Amino acid sequence: VQLQASGGGLVQPGGSLRLSCAASGLALSTYSMNWFRQAPGKERESVAAISRSGHTDYAESVKGRFTISRDNAKRTLYLQMNDLKPEDTAVYYCAAKFTFSDIRTDFGKNDQSYWGQGTQVTVSS
Repeated sequence: VQLQASGGGLVQPGGSLRLSCAASGLALSTYSMNWFRQAPGKERESVAAISRSGHTDYAESVKGRFTISRDNAKRTLYLQMNDLKPEDTAVYYCAAKFTFSDIRTDFGKNDQSYWGQGTQVTVSS
């Protein structure tokens, strides 16, 4: 099983980035998918989650700016990030949680089945 995150980079405040997470070796449709981030000196935190059936949940700090989506046929998870702020600077990780639930998104960082390697997002002028 492999989760390969990509799409990070350096962007100015107010800019946009789209992260992708390509999955191999697993049937994506049986997993709740998540994006987490970790800034230097801080705990890893959940940013966005999407259930097997497409229910979504977001951290308060990114609501209205970030959109999580999934394409099970392409085995890919996405995170569209708009209106980026310096406080969004972090390493972003995708993660997969095997579940029988179609709607659950409330899985924490210690519940995840698999993790990607992370992609750096830096928001700076």
